[in-house]
Parts: sequence; C-alpha cells; structure tokens
Amino acid sequence: MPVSPVTTDMMGSQMKRIVIYAGLVGALLLVAQTPEARIAVNFQEVMIPMRDGARLQTVILSPKNSKVALPFLIDRTPYGVPSQESTGRGMPAAQRARYENYYVVTQNIRGRFKSEGKFVMGRPPHDPSDPKGVDETTDAWDTVDWLIKNVPNNNGRAGIAGTSYDGWTAVMAALDPHPALKAAIEQASPADQFLGDDFHHNGAFRLSYGFEYSAMLETSSTENYRFQFDRGDTYDWYLGLGPLSNADEKYFHGKLPTWEDFTHHPNYDQFWQRLAFAPYLNAVKIPIVHVAGWWDQEDFYGPQRIYEKLEPHDGEHRNYFVAGPWNHGQWNGNGRRLGAIDFGSDTSQYYREHIFQPWFDYWLRGQADPHLAEATTFETGANQWRQYDAWPPRSGVEMRRLYFRDGRRLSFDAPGADGGFDEYVSDPANPVPYRPRPVPPTYPGPEWKVWLVQDQRFVDHRPDVLSWQTEPLTADVRVAGNIAADLFASTSGTDSDWAVKLIDVYPEDAPDDTETKTKMGGFQLIIADEILRARFRNGFEKPEAVPAGAVVQYGIDLHGNAHAFLKGHRIMVQVQSTWFPVYDRNPQKFMPNIFEAHAEDYVKATQRIYRGPRQASAIVLPVVK
Repeated sequence: MPVSPVTTDMMGSQMKRIVIYAGLVGALLLVAQTPEARIAVNFQEVMIPMRDGARLQTVILSPKNSKVALPFLIDRTPYGVPSQESTGRGMPAAQRARYENYYVVTQNIRGRFKSEGKFVMGRPPHDPSDPKGVDETTDAWDTVDWLIKNVPNNNGRAGIAGTSYDGWTAVMAALDPHPALKAAIEQASPADQFLGDDFHHNGAFRLSYGFEYSAMLETSSTENYRFQFDRGDTYDWYLGLGPLSNADEKYFHGKLPTWEDFTHHPNYDQFWQRLAFAPYLNAVKIPIVHVAGWWDQEDFYGPQRIYEKLEPHDGEHRNYFVAGPWNHGQWNGNGRRLGAIDFGSDTSQYYREHIFQPWFDYWLRGQADPHLAEATTFETGANQWRQYDAWPPRSGVEMRRLYFRDGRRLSFDAPGADGGFDEYVSDPANPVPYRPRPVPPTYPGPEWKVWLVQDQRFVDHRPDVLSWQTEPLTADVRVAGNIAADLFASTSGTDSDWAVKLIDVYPEDAPDDTETKTKMGGFQLIIADEILRARFRNGFEKPEAVPAGAVVQYGIDLHGNAHAFLKGHRIMVQVQSTWFPVYDRNPQKFMPNIFEAHAEDYVKATQRIYRGPRQASAIVLPVVK
C-alpha cells in the first residue's frame, strides 16, 4: 500500500521531509532537474477543520502570478506532505501542465504527522445512523468544501487522485462526493484486504508485508518507522520467528492495532467485510478511472475489482479501466522497463500525457475531451497499447484450457489415457522463497518492487515446486482478459496452500539485457499468479478442514491480464505450497486460527496434482482469436 517506488525507499529514513511532490497522485518522485528548469510555486500550509473539530494538515501549491481561476487537484495521504524547503526550489518542469494550471493540494489524513484526530488504518465508513460520524468520505467532503470557500481565485471545481492508500482515499471521496468534486483517478487502490490486496490473498496472510507495514505506520504517528532486523536475510529471520503468535510475544506486545486485527480476525468476518469496498460500490457518482499495474506487488487486485463492481451501475459511461506494465506506483516514474524487461517505450509517460492529464484537464478545466476507451491496456510481449470496449473483452476472445499432461507437458489437447498425478512434499520448515535469497526487508531496498519480474528458474528445480511447459510456440498466443487455474489436487494434510504461476519462458537464444546484464536465454517471467488457502475453498467466512488424501477441485482466479506469448517462447505453469515470507507458512494441519498455531502444529504434507481425463488440471486462458 505504500504510495510509490521512491516513497518506499524513503520510509526507512522517515522520508527526511525533503522529498519533492512531483506526482501529486500519492507518489513522491525525486527528479533531477536544474534550478532554472523548475516551475516556481507558492507554498501555503493550513489546518483545515473537519465537521467534528479535528484539523488536518494541508499544503496548497499554486503557480506564481496566475491570472485565471484554477481548479483543485487533491491527494489525501498518510505519508506526509511536501515541505516549504523542498518546494522552494520549484517543481519539476515535466509536471508543468499540472503546477501551472492547478492548485495542487496534499493533505495528511487523521492522526498522521500534524493532522489531529486518531489514525485508523483503512478507516471503514461510519454508521449512517450517526449524524456526527466521520470517515475518509466525510473528511474529503469537508476538505473540498473548505477549499472552495476559502482559497481565492478558484473555478469551483476539484478532482482527486492517488496511488495505493491515497487511491483508496480517492475512492472513498467518490462514494459521496462534494458537488464541486468533478472527477477522480484511483491508482492501485485496495478493494478487499482479505481477498486480494495488501494483507491477504484468498485468505493467505501476507506475512512480511503485513508485519513491516503495520510496524511502519503504527509504531509512531509522526514518522514512518522501519523495523530493525538483526540479519540481512529476512527469510531466515521470519523462519526463526516461528509461529505467528511469536510476533506479539517478542516484538509488538499488543501495541499495533492492525496486527491485533490480523490475529483476532483470521476469517472473512464482519470486520474484513466492512473494510471491503464491495458493499459500497453501487453507483458511479463522478467520472472515475481505475489504474492497475500488471506487476503491482501490492494492490493489483483492487482497481480491477473496483472497476468490476462499479461497471453494472455505469449507465452514463463514466467508469474506465487502464492497465500498464508497471509495479506499484511506476506510472508516476519511468515506465520504459521493469527489472530486465524492456517495453520499448516509456509507458508511464504515455499514461500521464494521454490519460491522466487530459482526463483532469477535460473535467476540471474544460479542455478537449480525451475520448478514453472503456479499457486501455498495454499488451506485454507485443509491447503495444490496446483499446477495448469492455474489460474483460466480450468479443474476439476464446476461453481455452491449457492442460497439465504427463512428462511435465502443457497442451491445449485434453488428456486421454495418460492420467495419474505429479507430486511433491511440502515442508513448512523449508519453505519456497518468493524471491532469490538473501531476502532483504520489504523497505527500503529496491528488490521488493521487482520480485514479480525476477527469473523463476531460482525455484524451477526445487523438489517442492512442480513445473509443466509447452513446446516452443509455432505462433504467437495472445491473451486478454481473466485467467484462471482449475486444479485437481490432494494433500496428505488437512489444510494446504496452492500457489500457481503462469510463466512466459524465453527462447534459449533470446538476446541478453545489456542494461541489467541479465542472461535472457530461458528466462522465466511471471505473467499471472495467485495463491489459495485450501481451508477457504468453499467460502471465506467459515474455514473447513481438507479431507486428507481426497482429490479436491480448486478454482483459482489469476485475474485479468494482457500478454502475447511470442512465437518461439514456451508457456509454463508452476505450482507450489509455500511462498515465504511474503506469505505465512500454512501448518498443513487444520487450525481454527493459524495465528494461534504452535511449532509442533507445522507438519510436512505430500501434495498431488492430478491430470487424468476426469481430473484434468488446467489453466484457462482468454485467447485472442
């Protein structure tokens, strides 16, 4: 949920308050510019009163000597506002269209830095029967109202945008918008913290992320705290931590509210349901764009889900979807490449110049209509922007099953007599790492941002990872839309995790990436991935033990994507049962609450993936005709 690649780098040093707000949209970008290239702005810091009397620290940047009425572009964040010292040097010239034509407003939400009130992570909407209730929706309403009434020379219009947590506050503002709030862009907003965003995926707890993020935001209200590990490889540290209950006993001592929520709500109960957006997304009240990154390591699920839930209510065609080849927040920086993967152009610049800025210029300044397509997505592999009249596409796409076959093969041909299964032993004492070791802390190192594009050969031949692949493709295979895994599997335990990765395998003669000095021959690039905690196979509210040894069918949503598997490449699928420490270890013995498991509860399990005619495990691909 942290707002940008550079923001996360700064968190360990308390952000130093010297960052330059170059993105507005919840992203802090350090941009190297000469002084004369920068745009001079006025700096104003105010404390805006809310309806309950709490005042929120707000910084307003405005262009020097503007003679026209300007709209507001607002970002509401828990991460800090720009300082007068940093903005005194001027703003980056690359953001000229913004800083010369808008009041750029950044506000700390309740309880963060100088803002008054109590910070509640992911504060849910207040009870509508409480006339004095406050939440991020009412705080946004009150902020817009104050700005319109108290900042001179404004044109009576406001927009809101943000990335991650700031994207979430933008969606909250759009639930009940002030009449002056005319448009929004949410980038990587979480939608459901139990089903698919920051802290859980399909009920599987995101251990290292949840641990470090909770410590960062709730150890102090005046800084972003970096947990101090006593060794360089956090894989070893988290393994040494042992059962999840040791986190409170050894480190948190019940003082971090979010960690306490994790431990007391292991299932999809009312607590998580109230935090999720789904119940509130019943109207498109202002035009809104939802932005996702195909390799977003934090909130890939959220924008797709929010768009999907709003779409049935979009009678006036004001709900749009955009996805590009980005990690979390990369749309605010340079989008030419991610790790060793080169996309042939700066995709982030394209997004900012063709979507983000024209969108707000149209709704807030009356400029030319950008005529956005319903969905604009970047097709990786082919490295081309595509436009669709629906997402996922409703025409020109055929759902095809890619079957697991004997000999670790993948084929579009259904299995005949070659039934059977492939198996491995999953050992919680030796879990599969989610990125090459040593695994540094989530923040501030750069590795966290690129782990989803790291070469998966580092686990391909582990005995507890199964891989199947096609022959080299004789023609391009383009996919656009929702991808799913259909697994027939058994475990000797009574609970299990199933992690599935869809992978593009480069040909052996692929040219090396000269910038990162990466050997690309045989490179294994994750295209889509997800995990499912088996206890939730029949619903997330009431976990159920898995019948030991029984073959169970699992449907796993790998979410939407747009990618071309090029001629000469192979398609691969990997399946494993641990992904550590980004996900906690499943004891593989059913426990009512894994947070209360003891060391002796963690047991080995034999896992089998079946591929017979009546138990035909497969990946379901939306293949472009």
